[in-house]
Amino acid sequence: MKELVIDLEAEKNEIIKRYRALLRACKPTMQKGDKREIRKAFDMALESHKDMRRKSGEPYIYHPIAVAQICAEEIGLGTTSIVCALLHDTVEDTHITLEDLEREFGKKVASIIDGLTKISGVFDQTSSIQAENFRKMLLTLADDVRVILIKLADRLHNMRTMEHMPRDKQLKISSETIYLYAPLAHRLGLYVIKSELEDLAMKYTETATYKFIAQKLAERKTERNKYIKEFVDPIKTALTDQGLHAEVLGRPKSIHSIWNKMRTKGVPFEEVYDLFAIRVILDSTPEAEKADCWKAYSIITDLYLPNPDRLKDWISSPKSNGYESLHTTVMGPKGRWVEIQIRTQRMNEIAEKGFAAHWKYKESSNESGLDQWIQKVRETLNSPESNALDFLDDFKMNLFSDEVFAFTPKGSLIKLPNGATALDFAFEIHTDVGSKCIGAKVNHKLVPLSYKIQNGDQVEILTSQKQAPKEDWLNIVITAKAKSKIKSQLKEEKRRIADDGKEILERKMKSLKIPFNHDMLHKIANHYRIHSIQDLYYKVAVGKFDQHNLKEFLDSERIPENKPVEKIETQSLENYVKSIKKKVDDTLVIGDDMTKLDYKLAPCCNPIPGDDVFGFVTVNDGIKIHRTNCPNAVKLMSKFGYRIVKARWTSQQEIAFLAGIRVRGIDDVGVINNITKVISSDFKVNIRSITVDSHDGIFEGSIMVYVHDTDHLHNLIKQLGDAKGVLSVYRFDNMQS
Repeated sequence: MKELVIDLEAEKNEIIKRYRALLRACKPTMQKGDKREIRKAFDMALESHKDMRRKSGEPYIYHPIAVAQICAEEIGLGTTSIVCALLHDTVEDTHITLEDLEREFGKKVASIIDGLTKISGVFDQTSSIQAENFRKMLLTLADDVRVILIKLADRLHNMRTMEHMPRDKQLKISSETIYLYAPLAHRLGLYVIKSELEDLAMKYTETATYKFIAQKLAERKTERNKYIKEFVDPIKTALTDQGLHAEVLGRPKSIHSIWNKMRTKGVPFEEVYDLFAIRVILDSTPEAEKADCWKAYSIITDLYLPNPDRLKDWISSPKSNGYESLHTTVMGPKGRWVEIQIRTQRMNEIAEKGFAAHWKYKESSNESGLDQWIQKVRETLNSPESNALDFLDDFKMNLFSDEVFAFTPKGSLIKLPNGATALDFAFEIHTDVGSKCIGAKVNHKLVPLSYKIQNGDQVEILTSQKQAPKEDWLNIVITAKAKSKIKSQLKEEKRRIADDGKEILERKMKSLKIPFNHDMLHKIANHYRIHSIQDLYYKVAVGKFDQHNLKEFLDSERIPENKPVEKIETQSLENYVKSIKKKVDDTLVIGDDMTKLDYKLAPCCNPIPGDDVFGFVTVNDGIKIHRTNCPNAVKLMSKFGYRIVKARWTSQQEIAFLAGIRVRGIDDVGVINNITKVISSDFKVNIRSITVDSHDGIFEGSIMVYVHDTDHLHNLIKQLGDAKGVLSVYRFDNMQS
């Protein structure tokens, strides 16, 4: 192995160069004495990280400087944040303690860095450590949002420099980014950072698609720039003639958003027309902002015909993350739809730099949507729901979803996530209103609790003192607030009923001479696969567990071979993961040697040889093999990282694997014959099933075939695509779909 030669002098010069660049980026927000604080933090970070290097071999100090640079330049944060960014890894990775930081830089810096420092200590391994870390970070967010902003800068730099990481780490970090950090950046209004995080995550999880779209965009750059100029010039002239000072820019859409469009609309790259968006940024005074934006809209729609269904007005009612803009789609030259965003310089700064810019303009606005959102985060964190993963799911669901606006009978505006129900609306008003809710009137008409709120609805909640939350309400509500309140009230009710059950069970066990102690209760609960002793008490109280069950338990105890296999405990699950990793040298080899390890192919994505795969250790089903782009992969990797096992295919003998193909085309005589001929004659592939549906001259078919590997499948898809009358062919994941 080639020895790494380190030029210490060159590194020292590079560190000084990067530090000076950081100071230049901080200049706009610097006040007297700030430079000294930044220097002190830099010296401490440099000294504490002096013997550390990154995976790439470069000095570790490059990372904190880069994170501080992102905070200053791309988010617009001030000196306190820069100091925290420079020191964010010191407590976790070096001998420096929070007490040292508090002594040197004060309480505020110490509390932010505490929020940024990962949780150490042992956790219940069935709940994700990442989820606990995230929860801890949010606890600090409720007091100081800079924790999250610095964490996003840290994540962005790690994603930018991830090429030296092992493949499994790249997948895990990318999944976590797409699952949590990109939506969080969106929620805080950091659209530029959100887009870059999505693109970088896609680069590692969907490498082939990412490269394909990037290449296509590069090939068409000249043609695109020419079209943008042709489109923009008349707008610039018309705006100037009407006395509006504006900057008009054209920017390409992010690779991730283009890919999203290809997936959701089921179209190839060539048919995604809005590959770029035009942004009109007006130089307006605060009092003329709204009028100027609508004036610009009127001028642009005189030049180009607008699509009436695609006007979005976030100026009259801004998004709850502070975003304001007018969006419209117009028909440009050569029959192409073009998206236009109209906003002022102030609105643009808030859209680019999110929360940091929102603070700057906060004085001029009323209580902002962001402040309300942080209040909601506080409520979610204060809920007694202890499971970090449940919390994470609820938080993720409400992190960013499009919003609907509804009104109370007195005209107060309530913002809810898209898909929220009348019951969510009730809990949004007050927990007591939600708990006692028996129905709702929407626009003066009676509706069920599950009614989905529409924009502009006027909602009146009907209550009764006799009403109490029910278990099935959890299937009706979607907001984190409503879910956590219902869960905690149901738990309280269940606890009360369980107390009665405890007394009944104690009497019954004494009459059968069974000792009433914790070990025995645990044995009984395990025997009947009851989750906890409290659940056992509850079942006794509601009559689902009686004397007969106890007698049956006594009989089974006397016959040892009848004892059920106990559920794998957390500890043994952990050991199982470790033993697998030792056995297979950190990589699970799938294929010829099928006797060594118990694994199953996951039905959600049906991997076949050649697919990029990973193993997931389940509690009861051995190891399940998933494709890395499986719909469930992101969730599994980001929540249960410690249960992921690297996996790859070894050379396969001629084993057939089931795969699904969808075919769409023009319904013509003999077209099905052409398709089956390609499959069975040209490729010697066995068809398990074929279903075809025809409608308005278009047919759609689902074919289940047995193939050997991905090459075999891709060649088959290519040949089918060339068959006469076929418009599109693609593989689909779920065999049940």
